[in-house]
Amino acid sequence: MPLDYTYRIQLPHRTGQLATVAGTIAEGDGLIGDVTTVNVGRDSSIREITLEVDDHAGAEHIANLLNKLEGVTVLWFRDRALLKHEGGKLLIEATQPVRTVQDMRDVYTPGVARACTAIAEDPSLARQLTMIGRSVAICTNGTRVLGLGDIGPVPSMPVMEGKAVFYHQLAHVSAMPILIDTKDVDEFVETVKRIAPGFGGIHLEDISTPECFEIERRLIEALPQPVMHDDVHGTAVVTLAAAIVACRQAELALEDAVVGQIGLGAAGFGTASLMVDGKAKRVLASDPKEASHERARAKGIEITDMQTVMREADVVVATTGVPGLIKPEMVREGQVILALTNPYPEIEPEDAMKAGAAFAADGASVNNVLGYPGIFRGALLAGAGEINLKMKLAAAETLASLASDSELVPRALDPDVHERVAVAVRDAAIESGVARPDRAPLGL
Repeated sequence: MPLDYTYRIQLPHRTGQLATVAGTIAEGDGLIGDVTTVNVGRDSSIREITLEVDDHAGAEHIANLLNKLEGVTVLWFRDRALLKHEGGKLLIEATQPVRTVQDMRDVYTPGVARACTAIAEDPSLARQLTMIGRSVAICTNGTRVLGLGDIGPVPSMPVMEGKAVFYHQLAHVSAMPILIDTKDVDEFVETVKRIAPGFGGIHLEDISTPECFEIERRLIEALPQPVMHDDVHGTAVVTLAAAIVACRQAELALEDAVVGQIGLGAAGFGTASLMVDGKAKRVLASDPKEASHERARAKGIEITDMQTVMREADVVVATTGVPGLIKPEMVREGQVILALTNPYPEIEPEDAMKAGAAFAADGASVNNVLGYPGIFRGALLAGAGEINLKMKLAAAETLASLASDSELVPRALDPDVHERVAVAVRDAAIESGVARPDRAPLGL
C-alpha cells in the first residue's frame, strides 16, 4: 500500500527551482500532493511537499535525489501518518471553563456537593448533570485489530483514539478508549461491568472471534446501557447500505439478489446476518473454520465454498483479513464486489472493475465510521437501553437514502449524514419501545 510522506525542503528562491524539484520527485516515482510554503527569504524558500511513495525505501531514494540538486536541502522527511499521531489524537477539555472564583464555587466546592446530593437522591440525574449520558467507552483487548491481528491492547490505541475522534467530530459524543489487558472472557466482561457506570454506552472493538460474541451477549444481558460490537454491527450496517445502493443502481432489489459473504469472523457474520434480516433473496457464506458454520446456519445463512459464492452471488462481501484472496478471474460479469479487509483488501477495486464487476469498493469507502457515531448518538438521544435490529436497519436504510447516484455510500465526513442516522435510530428506538425519555441526556 502506498505511503504518504511530508518533506521539508529548502531551495533557492529563483524562477524554475520548484519545477526542478517537482521533476526530480517524478524521476523518483513520487506523486505530489499538497505543497505548502513555510518561509520565503531573499535567497531561499522553505516548502513542505507531501508525496505518495511506494515504501520507506522509496521515500529515502527521493530524499537522496533532492539533496543532489544544487542549493537544495531536504531538512527532514517523515511518514505523514506518524506525524499525525505524535502526542496522540485525543485530549479532555472542560465544557465549563473556570475563570473566576464564582465559577470555581459553581463547578467545584461548594456547588459540586449539591450536584452529588441530587444524583444520590435520584441516580437518573447523572445523565443530565454529568457527561455520562453523552459518553461512550470504546473497549478492546487488541486481539483482532484491523487486518493486523492480535497485536495487544496498547498497540491498538491509535485505532481507538481514531474512533473517539470521529465520535466527537461527527456526532458530538465524548468517547474514551478503554484498553483491557486480558484475553479471558470472564475478566473482560467483569472489567467492563465495573467501569460501565461512568458511560452512557459501551462500544466493543477489535476483539477476536468467537470470544467477541460471548462478550457482547453477556454485557447486553448485564448492563442497562446500549452495548454494540462495532466490528459485528457497525460494519454490517454500512455494508448493507452499500449493498442496497449497488442493487438499486443495477436495477435489482436486494430482495431479488443473492448475497455472498466470504469470511465469517465478527464483521462477516454480522454482515451476513444483517443481509438475512434485510430480506436478501439468499445469503451464501464460506469460511474455512467450521466453528463458525453452526452459528451462521442458525441465522439462515447457507454454508458453501468460496468458488460457489463467487459463481452464484450478485453481491460479494469479503472480510477475511487475507489480501489478494479474490483473483480477477473469479469475478463474474456484473457482480458487486465489496472487499473490506483493511489496510489491504481481498482484491483492489480497480482490478475487480477491470475483471467485469459492475461496482467495487474496499474498506476505505465502505467503512464503519459511517455507522457507529450516528447509531450510538441516536441510542443516547433516545435513552435506549439497547441497540436492536430495528435501529440498525433504520441506520442502514438512512445511509442508503443519502448516497448519490455516483457513490455506494454517502460522504463519511459529512456531519449531516450522521445526524440523519442518529434521528432515524432515535425514532426507531421510540417505535420499538426501547426508548427511555427520562434517561435522555441534556446538551447532546
